[in-house]
Amino acid sequence: MLKTQLDKYIEMYETKDFIKDDPVQFIHRYSNKRDIETAGFIASMFAYGKREVFIEKLNYIFNLMDNKPFEYVKSFNYKKNNIENCDYRFSKDCDLIQILKILNGLYSENETLESLFKYSYEQKNDVWQMFQGVTDYFYSRVDMPITKGFYHLLPNPEKKSALKRMNMLLRWFVRKSPVDKGIWTFIPTSELLIPLDTHVAKISRQLGILTRKDNGYESVMEITSNLRKLDSIDPIKYDFALFGYGVNNKV
Repeated sequence: MLKTQLDKYIEMYETKDFIKDDPVQFIHRYSNKRDIETAGFIASMFAYGKREVFIEKLNYIFNLMDNKPFEYVKSFNYKKNNIENCDYRFSKDCDLIQILKILNGLYSENETLESLFKYSYEQKNDVWQMFQGVTDYFYSRVDMPITKGFYHLLPNPEKKSALKRMNMLLRWFVRKSPVDKGIWTFIPTSELLIPLDTHVAKISRQLGILTRKDNGYESVMEITSNLRKLDSIDPIKYDFALFGYGVNNKV
């Protein structure tokens, strides 16, 4: 009965109408794969707090980039840049500048975000360890003054938080649907993990697919394990079902 109910919500909510109010909208502005990757990476980092606030901030940031994120980052000069008024909650301009500087270094070596994530994934064949490899890459290349906001934009998997925004980014890039782009093929959809926030956690407890009281790593694994029982190939499609359940039941 649970699968039948949730499958109906997927049909209702995994549509193009979902895009306009969600941070996924930023990757739908581009057709070039590298623009999609760069825009998605930046958008996911800022996707916390009130949606209308971070979406406004992201629009401002992408306007600074002339809405050409890959080209902008590839030619980024940290000594002479136009990044200002990009402070958002915990992070400051210097944190974004450092991230863009590291990305510029990656792109300057003819590497991409895809190659960085793919290399990290292939070391362990594990999504969580892939996230660790990616964050280690950025952490090890910090070479200018930053604030704690840098580590909020790029949280450390070792701390066993839910990594909601990283898992959301991976959903965008791995699944292919009316909402998700599916531009990366080196990770099977069966390995994706639920993008867990307090809202999804509350709904999951109501549905009985989460028994833990915390909203960290173990809860991500418990929910994902239960969703795999509903669909072992594409369990994270139920992210849309949990959203729909919350809307329809006013959770």
